[in-house]
Amino acid sequence: MTTIIDYHAGNLTSVRLAFEAIGESVRISSDAGEIARATRLVFPGVGAAGSAMENLRALGLVGAIRDAVAAGTPFLGICLGTQILFERSEEDGGTECLGILKGAVKRFVPRSHADKIPEMGWNQVRTVRKHPVFEGVPDGTDFYFVHSFYPAPAETGDRVAETEYCGIRFASSVGRGNLVATQFHPEKSGEAGLRLLRNFAAWDGR
Repeated sequence: MTTIIDYHAGNLTSVRLAFEAIGESVRISSDAGEIARATRLVFPGVGAAGSAMENLRALGLVGAIRDAVAAGTPFLGICLGTQILFERSEEDGGTECLGILKGAVKRFVPRSHADKIPEMGWNQVRTVRKHPVFEGVPDGTDFYFVHSFYPAPAETGDRVAETEYCGIRFASSVGRGNLVATQFHPEKSGEAGLRLLRNFAAWDGR
């Protein structure tokens, strides 16, 4: 059973449908106790860092998420759910985030009129180290992105994959221990995205 964390940040239905498409049983929960006891967690999100952190605090989920990661629960972050795993974000005038991963989330700065913000569409993802969640996904596969901010991990070893946009090679996937996260949307990325979700559903977090 995969539990999808509901913190009122949107995009829950498409994530649920993607997991159901691969035959995975899922539930959506905003209950701290259920999240702390979950056997597998997905932390999705579409929206802004400031309101997302406000919602997490109001729902009492900050401690539950940190405890689940610390306990070794297989954990997948997606898009905004990836960004707020870091220490801080430049969004909303500067937002203190969960601090599970060291580093910051930065705003794209266009270099020319060709650089559209947000980045919206398909872009190439190049793996920089092997990870079970990317097993069977060819290096250089295109995944679907919608974002104006990007993760900048402080630890080079936390980078799993990279993508280039606005002249920046940013971390499009990060991972440490039982936690893996993607800036792109696997649930909107066709068969490659479904393969990644299948891998996560089978992953023991090691």
